[in-house]
Amino acid sequence: MKKKGILLTVVILLSAASFAQALEGELRGVLDFTYQSKYIWRGFDVYEDKSAIQPSIDLDLYQTGFGINIMAHRANSSGYENGERWDYTVYYGDSVFEGETYATNYRLGYVYYNYPDNSSHTRGSIDLQEMQLVLSWPEICPAGVVPSYALIKLWPSNGDTLNGKASGWAHVFMLDYGLNLGTLIPDMPEQVLNLHTEMVFNDGVDPRGIGVDHDWSNIVFGVSTDFDLGNDLTFTPGLYHQITMDDSVNDDKDETWVSLSVKYRF
Repeated sequence: MKKKGILLTVVILLSAASFAQALEGELRGVLDFTYQSKYIWRGFDVYEDKSAIQPSIDLDLYQTGFGINIMAHRANSSGYENGERWDYTVYYGDSVFEGETYATNYRLGYVYYNYPDNSSHTRGSIDLQEMQLVLSWPEICPAGVVPSYALIKLWPSNGDTLNGKASGWAHVFMLDYGLNLGTLIPDMPEQVLNLHTEMVFNDGVDPRGIGVDHDWSNIVFGVSTDFDLGNDLTFTPGLYHQITMDDSVNDDKDETWVSLSVKYRF
């Protein structure tokens, strides 16, 4: 509870700092409901090939750069209650070197991973905390490919934990490209295929707390596209395939899954 109190204090302070600029900006946000045919998270098959739903809300605090995100992960099959999770994130993002080829977008965030069915002090906790830094370079490649990098540090929420070997670092290297297909449907915006790939070097991060090899763990290839439904609604289907390179992260060499997302922006 102490860690949750710290997180709540941080959220309140960020909100208070943003309120001073409320007259100049607007509170904006995104409500998202996502279905995943498999929940694959940083290479790990969290619900063992079972599907999951992931509702979330993301708040942009008056265009100050600060934001809050809350996301739930729930399996659609019984037997995985102990692995169901709430993610509470506070973050700050901005950009530097605007107008230059090496223009850099950055986002610094803190995440508290709460497992409600495993938070009892009598049984021990598997709650986790994370710091993350995400960098991207949208102008560095003339062809339109956007490289990104995420540095992640994960550790248990307290000393009374069942996740003794969860602590570690992870490095995620990503490439994104928007392929414009033109107008495929009359009276609709141009259709863009979002091509994504990422490769993960896992240097100890293990949400299961049993320990992993310090090695390249997995590579993911994905494609998605947005359909504008009007009234600030967007439907985004996606198809993803993972090649696993480390058995300590995932016993399955290949994972393929579908993602279906509906977003409402306000």
